[in-house]
Amino acid sequence: MHCWFVDRAILGETAVERFSSLEDVFAVTGRRITRCPISELILTEIEGKSYYVKRYSGRGKVMRRWLGRSRVRAEWENLLLFRQLGLRMPPIAAYGESGTIGALITEAVPGAVDLQSLVREWPELLLNRTWLDQVMVQVAEVARQLHAIGFAHNDLKWRNILVTGGANPEVYLIDCPMGRKWWGPLLAYKKVKDIACLDKVAKYCLSRTVRLRFYLYYVGRERITVADKKFIRKVLVFFAGRE
Repeated sequence: MHCWFVDRAILGETAVERFSSLEDVFAVTGRRITRCPISELILTEIEGKSYYVKRYSGRGKVMRRWLGRSRVRAEWENLLLFRQLGLRMPPIAAYGESGTIGALITEAVPGAVDLQSLVREWPELLLNRTWLDQVMVQVAEVARQLHAIGFAHNDLKWRNILVTGGANPEVYLIDCPMGRKWWGPLLAYKKVKDIACLDKVAKYCLSRTVRLRFYLYYVGRERITVADKKFIRKVLVFFAGRE
């Protein structure tokens, strides 16, 4: 399947030219951020704007090589779903695929840093109740909205959440190639996994009281129920023996 989309409404003439086709995108140069056997992420600047260019040289790992949607297609379709739900995500500049290759280009969000890096560099932010509550409320709302429609992120880690600095932080979702809709027991399992992914870092830098407050934001209640206690126990043991 071949498809390529460029959002000319948000791009300048030079960017449109650089991203006009998959072939052109694979010729773009920039600073490499990450690399794995099937993809690489680079940061490039065009006319004063920064863009993250994720290029795929394969459809995916294991089954995705032959079945289902490719990893890059899953990434852009999930971002479009987030936008449809009204969740914040970086503006999508271009996306598409042809055969086994594909690309997704997003604008860099000014002043945004992934949550894991942010608190590693400025751990004092976690001591700021006002700042922390704003972030937790937004992350909890993201998880609640996705789970309400049967969607699980499947990799909802701090490094996949962007947060802007300042007194009024804003949360953005990125990097969700493994997210999809689930049903029944599998959805219940994936909900636990999403919250456990968030707690995997939180348990080392936030108190149990703060983590419980996040859970209450997530379920939209002031007190936990018996069912909540069962869910929380599953979250706490989810990664036991795997860290």
